[in-house]
Amino acid sequence: MMIFKQAIPRRAFLRGVGATLALPLLDAMVPAFASVKDNAALKPPVRLGIVYVPCGAIMEMWTPTAEGTSFEMTPTLAPLAKYRDQMLVLSELTQVEGRRIATDPGGDHARAGGTFLTGVHPFQTEGTGSPRAGVSVDQLAARELGKHTPLASLEVALESSELLGACDQGWSCSYTNTISWRTPTTPMPMEYNPRAVFRRLFGDGNITDPVARRAQFAEDRSILDAMSAAVSRFQKVLGPSDRHKLAEYLDATRDVERRIQVVEERTDRELPSLQPPTGVPDNMEDRAKLMFDLQTLAYQTDMTRVITFMMAREGSYRYYPEIGVHDGHHQLTHHRGNPGKIEKVIKINQFHARLFAYYMEKLRSTPDGDGTLLDHSMIMYGSGLGDGNTHSFENLPILLMGGASGQLKGGRHVRYPRDKEVKLTNLFLTMLDIVGAPADKLGDSNGKLEHLSV
Repeated sequence: MMIFKQAIPRRAFLRGVGATLALPLLDAMVPAFASVKDNAALKPPVRLGIVYVPCGAIMEMWTPTAEGTSFEMTPTLAPLAKYRDQMLVLSELTQVEGRRIATDPGGDHARAGGTFLTGVHPFQTEGTGSPRAGVSVDQLAARELGKHTPLASLEVALESSELLGACDQGWSCSYTNTISWRTPTTPMPMEYNPRAVFRRLFGDGNITDPVARRAQFAEDRSILDAMSAAVSRFQKVLGPSDRHKLAEYLDATRDVERRIQVVEERTDRELPSLQPPTGVPDNMEDRAKLMFDLQTLAYQTDMTRVITFMMAREGSYRYYPEIGVHDGHHQLTHHRGNPGKIEKVIKINQFHARLFAYYMEKLRSTPDGDGTLLDHSMIMYGSGLGDGNTHSFENLPILLMGGASGQLKGGRHVRYPRDKEVKLTNLFLTMLDIVGAPADKLGDSNGKLEHLSV
């Protein structure tokens, strides 16, 4: 690390012609001879991420039989084996408020989504009333962590809210299209367009008119092109280590831009007349990787410290031709013991885990202060249902990944007592403590979860 007498501010930007780009943490942002207290303030923050997968899992293929550090990597978790040392498998957590009550007309998927991060039983809308749940854990964290970043939080998804297929009858589609709630009556929309996410992070946030935005894209296809002169001048004042870090960051930004443009070009192509498909046949893997790259850039530049990501909407009817599954995910989870359907659900669960592993590698390979982004992050991966066949709200599939700056001890499987119905919301209270946004209560919580750090 090079020592500078006058440090570059931590919140630093490159400014070009009509564009602004946030900078990652560089050595030059550490002041010369700073006190221990000053340096502590410059330590990388703990980032909070939520990655949601729908419709539960085949739990026999997910849950390790052994507990503690000797647990085995089950078939569904196998794609994450490289990150075992920063993995906490948490079994037997329950979302009590997701369960059906006497006045509910079905709605298991609506409750799974609406309750997942809130711990509040959603209001049944009969299709016309306004949705109501509770404040979600990500938004509680954003209230505090957002004081230090341009964006308080980021909510992204792989499926458009317009691709509904079907919502649970009598329930607002808000409950299945998002898991993030800013207030009990304000669901946060999930952005599925990578270009829109990129512009929100790095573009001109004042331009919202679609026609004006398209005109700007045509005039200035690349943020990096618009600031090439600024980048060149800035590189001259940096040491070798910082020049290397900046080059890697700019390369990553350029790659994201390039792939967004490819996606846009394919989207705009005129297609021949075809029979309407029964699902939405897009390339989920490419879209997922692009979204994970954007999330990595958002953390790396400290644009936000809180991200919620839905791999698919709850109750999704998406099918997966990428892995040879041509039946809808939701339908398959109602397998009633059919071996062929169970095998297809396992393939979907493994596919999701493999995409998530790509994200873990991106975080682990991105330097951040004295470690990596994965070292300084806490990413929860899981679903609002346990067994999708029975719509169980017990024994949810939940992982915690990352080091949280030394506050999580990975490489373990922790099984909580089933008879005590340990609540998922207790985990959330502990997570809020870890990221520095403590709360006394969230939904139906009745304490804090133990055994995450010891």
